Amino acid sequence: MPEIPAAARIVIIGGGIVGCATAYHLARAGAGDVLLLERHRLTSGSTFHAAGLVGQLRSSAAITRLLGHSVALYRRLEAETGLATGWKMNGGLRLACNQERWSELRRQATTARSFGLEMHLLTPAEAKRLWPLMETADLVGAAFLPTDGQVNPSDVTAALARGARTAGVRILEDCEVTGIEIAGRRPVAVRTREGRIGCEIVVDCAGRWAREVGAMADITVPLVALRHQYLITEPIPGTPRDLPTLRDPDRLTYYKEEVGGLVAGGYEPDPQDWSNDGAPDGEAFRLLEPDWDHFQPMMENLIARVPALANAGIRQLLNGPESFTPDGNFILGEAPGLAGFFVAAGFNAFGIAAGGGAGEALAAWILDGAPPFDLWPADIRRFGRNQADLASVRTRTREMYGRHYAIAFPQAEFASARPLRRSALYATLAARGAVFGEKLGWERPNWFARPGEEAHDVPSFARPNWFAAVGREHRAARERAALFDQSSFAKFLMIGRDAEEVLDFLAAGDLRSPPGRITYTQLLDEKGGIQCDLTATRLAPDRYLLVTGTASATRDFDWIARHIPAGSNAHLVDVTSAYATLALMGPRARDILARLTRADLANAAFPFGTAREIPVAGAPVIALRITYVGELGYELHVPTEFALTLYEALLEAGATLGLQDAGYRAIETLRLEKFYRAWGAEVGPDTTPLEAGLAWALKRDRPFLGAEALATARTAPLGKFLCGFTADPSVTLLGRETILRDGNPVGWLTSGGFGHTIDRAIGYGYVRRPEGVSRAWLEAGHYSLEVERAIVPCRLHLSPPVDPRNEKVKA
Repeated sequence: MPEIPAAARIVIIGGGIVGCATAYHLARAGAGDVLLLERHRLTSGSTFHAAGLVGQLRSSAAITRLLGHSVALYRRLEAETGLATGWKMNGGLRLACNQERWSELRRQATTARSFGLEMHLLTPAEAKRLWPLMETADLVGAAFLPTDGQVNPSDVTAALARGARTAGVRILEDCEVTGIEIAGRRPVAVRTREGRIGCEIVVDCAGRWAREVGAMADITVPLVALRHQYLITEPIPGTPRDLPTLRDPDRLTYYKEEVGGLVAGGYEPDPQDWSNDGAPDGEAFRLLEPDWDHFQPMMENLIARVPALANAGIRQLLNGPESFTPDGNFILGEAPGLAGFFVAAGFNAFGIAAGGGAGEALAAWILDGAPPFDLWPADIRRFGRNQADLASVRTRTREMYGRHYAIAFPQAEFASARPLRRSALYATLAARGAVFGEKLGWERPNWFARPGEEAHDVPSFARPNWFAAVGREHRAARERAALFDQSSFAKFLMIGRDAEEVLDFLAAGDLRSPPGRITYTQLLDEKGGIQCDLTATRLAPDRYLLVTGTASATRDFDWIARHIPAGSNAHLVDVTSAYATLALMGPRARDILARLTRADLANAAFPFGTAREIPVAGAPVIALRITYVGELGYELHVPTEFALTLYEALLEAGATLGLQDAGYRAIETLRLEKFYRAWGAEVGPDTTPLEAGLAWALKRDRPFLGAEALATARTAPLGKFLCGFTADPSVTLLGRETILRDGNPVGWLTSGGFGHTIDRAIGYGYVRRPEGVSRAWLEAGHYSLEVERAIVPCRLHLSPPVDPRNEKVKA
């Protein structure tokens, strides 16, 4: 029985690769009094049976950067600790067996260049020379990343543990956590079978038990464990020891060399649950019984690519549970609503690749109070209340697992665990041809099919089947009027006599405005990075309506709530479900609304940037004269029970004025033409308002959070600046395409799409220059974009291509 301390400042729960990496990096950063608790033995959960492939390239620059940090750590760890890790930088090979997969690989090669990774496109013959055991008759091509590799998961974890212990971390094995004590919305102790341990910070690295550990603190960690199988062969004659790792996504399989043989497995479309009731207790180093019947289709795919497997000796078919999440990204960061409780879990079978970098990022997050760079794709706050139900999480996660190697088409939607959150208009819009997407559980109309059109998505790397429909909706908004159901907007009320004081310090914009004024503003951190991007409408001296994006609901609420000073009379209330939101946009919007209200809608009485409470068709409406599509328009917030009445009245009033239903994909094409930023793409914690071209939205006469950082930034040239680019309409821009200035890479696109008004491909991205970016320098360059490894000319834009003076918006 281990002897436990009475207290430790930081307690890490879980001794797999992620827990040990976090302990290692905390110790290297100088954190004192760190204790790691493992219920059995180190690596005895999922780490010991992981396959050990280490790839780097992801669709997110931040996750790619994190995986690169893992590689950097694994390269040096053996020399540093004296323990072998099995690290081998043998490169990674990825195959394409059809033209769509080949298009995906070409786009990934461009993404690699954007993110600073070396990646080569190969012919089938070149791929065969790198991997002589494989059959290549069906190959179209392949991609090779020479800095990918492989590692022995147990060995690298042991090395991390030694490094952590050497730097002062205490590691206790056979010490099971049974509870977490909370006081004042912080963890204050961890309870174990051996006794209580007081603490200030708890880090949940419990792997497939992370959900249960989170529940001890009333925190939702949305993951489930699924069975994953792979085989280990005896040595196969002719297997080179420097064989690259191999992924064959069209056959759903992967391979790596091990002691002259192969490790080979895959991701079947019909995965098996580990348990239907969460994560059961179990002995250390537990494996499940091999299921050859379930593995048989995968075995056939493996042999088809590597015929030598048909006669190879099989040492083991390994069947072990791995934790997966509903969206395929791991979970990292400080839990919303509970300061001092951090999570690193749900690594979707790339925990070895991510472990070293995730531990480094989480250690920095714990010690600095913020991640070292924008990790939104992995942030635990990307989830919401809809992920609290285990059955729903399991259903979506099973679909995600089955799509592990699916072609990553742009704007592809999940199909399972839907519909869940439906606006009051869902059935009505569905009957009118709406094709829905899903975000944070909300069903949202993406586009509307006309009779005779396919009312479902057929995605593509070129023009998808919804292209023409979105063009219709786009033109309706520009030329007549369009009606959007945006009820999924996150909506908060800040109420109390101190509401102005609290929000005005948090917001970079001026919120000391009179009632009825709308302020578009950013909420910054101490470094000047953009944490929230929202509108704040002052409804009364003691009341503000805050409206932010659907995906930002949990994050923004948590950020604002954490920054309300203790003792302030300011209360944040989530009213998202209380109000439906209809956006009426277009040059005829005022004419349509005027048919339903006696309120004065003239520009002098109701100008842009103001809000009024008005009756519309008998419904009490908070009308905001604001737009995200670049047209005269109104954002109409109405109690949910009035939503259908208001919608039907607007449709009837607009019938003779060309009003048309429209969806979120039209919003995207419209906002691109107007240079409107999107949080998570153009703006985020790694960008400042100065870099994003939002200096005009900053107040100058009083302090706010982040003001000092911006004052310092103004004294030096900007290292990057957000720019727009347009290209020939035949070009498809999706984001992550490389920006070239005078032939040299200077950044990548954060967003890409098509402008139906200007009839051009359009995208935005940050142009970077270490010695500084100026307008004169930007305008002096000649620009092109790398798209699927082809270079296409483009035009630079520093102002919106459509209505740059906002004359239509303010009409």
